[in-house]
This record gives sequence, structure tokens and C-alpha cells, in this order.
Amino acid sequence: LVKEWQARPLEPLYCIVWLDAMFYKVKEEGKVVSRCVYNILGINAEGRKDLLGTYISESEGANFWLGVLTNLQQRGVTDILIACIDGLKGFPEAIASIYPATEVQACIVHQIRHSIKYVASKDQKVFMADLKPVYQAVSKDEAEYNLEQLEEKWGKKYPVVIDSWRRNWDKLTTYFQYSDAIRKLIYTTNTIEGFHRQVRKVTKTKGSFTSDMALLKLIYLATQNIQKKWTQPLQNWSLTVSQLSIKFGDRLKLRL
Repeated sequence: LVKEWQARPLEPLYCIVWLDAMFYKVKEEGKVVSRCVYNILGINAEGRKDLLGTYISESEGANFWLGVLTNLQQRGVTDILIACIDGLKGFPEAIASIYPATEVQACIVHQIRHSIKYVASKDQKVFMADLKPVYQAVSKDEAEYNLEQLEEKWGKKYPVVIDSWRRNWDKLTTYFQYSDAIRKLIYTTNTIEGFHRQVRKVTKTKGSFTSDMALLKLIYLATQNIQKKWTQPLQNWSLTVSQLSIKFGDRLKLRL
């Protein structure tokens, strides 16, 4: 059943997909090892959620993501409009080779959490207040100006933090192209994290799993129950999808 589910055909187009990881312990050759479980959650053109796949990996990287995206392609996915990720290593390179037209948005919330780790506790409150105008700007131009202001004030003290924003800037600022409704959906991986919280309610009683398949089976069963509630489109989807169709043109044909 699990293998059938993992190989099932998918829809040709997903408007938005979120990718995020969960970590579990699995027994392997008498030892307990860490396993990373990547889930891919999509929104189809009707605005309904669909879990496209669950993949177990010991490490991430362009090769792993190439395999995942090739699997989606083989199962019928011809286009993804926007992919929302949490700084996944090698993912942007892999998606560019399989779905070159996909827009990639890195999770702003993860970037903020990552930044604050490198700021002294006595400076955190003021730094966060100065950072807010960067990600809450109305436009990308305004965000760039506010990032320059942030760098002027904090660049010498926290060069690692500013460099991280500069390095990831293109992926962090994709959402500025969109209206508020779409921005709220894509600037964070909250949607898939909500799904993960529900899965963990089922898996938390297990200290470690006897095998990768035992882990997959429990995630599969949890997902089947969670998906029963996914009967309605996302709130205000008709407005959101009409805005996406203007932006993406022929790639998203609405059925009228």
C-alpha cells in the first residue's frame, strides 16, 4: 500500500509546493541512526492540498533533490509555479534543471531564526526591530534600501548575519512580486509545518523505528487520516488563483 501510494500518479500542475524536513530515529544494523524525512505538500489549481511525496534521506544535496524532482516528473507533474523551502541544500540547482520556470521562495521565518542565533542577547530586541522593515517592506526596492540601512548600523558587529541575507537575497525576496494574499502563503513554510505537527501527534510515542519502512508506514497512515479533512479549497482561493493566472499566464489556465 505504501509503495503504491508513493508511486501514484499526480496532477500536471501545482500552484504552490512547500518542502520541509522531519527527523526521526531508526534502528539499522543494531545501531540507532538519524533519518531525515522530507515531505512535499502541494496546492493544486483548485486550491486543495495534496501530499505529493514522502522521501527518506541520510543527507540532502543536489543529487538527492534531482532524484525527488525526477520522481515527481515521472508521476505526471509537468509544472510547479512556486516552491517554498527552508534553505534546502542543493534544491535550487536541482529544480532549475527539472522545472526551470519555477519560482523559489526561501522561508523568511527560518532566515530570521537563523539570524538571531548570531546576535548577542543584549542586541536582539533592537536588531529585530531594525530587521523588520527589511522583510515587511512594500516592495523589493524598499527592502533593499532597508537592508542597506541595517548593514550600515550592524554590518561591522554582525557581518555573518548581513552576509547571510545578501547571499540568499534572490530566494528570500521572490514574494515581493505578489499580492498580500499570495505573500502570506509563500513567505513561510507554516503550511507544511502545520501538517508536520499533526503527523508528530501520531509518531511521538515511538522512541525509534525498527526500519525505514516502519517509519514510512506510520507517516502514511497518519497522512491518510489528516487528508480526510482536506476537502475544501484554501480560504479566498478564487481570488488567489485569479491573481496567479494573471502572473503566470498560459501556465495556469483556469477552467471557467
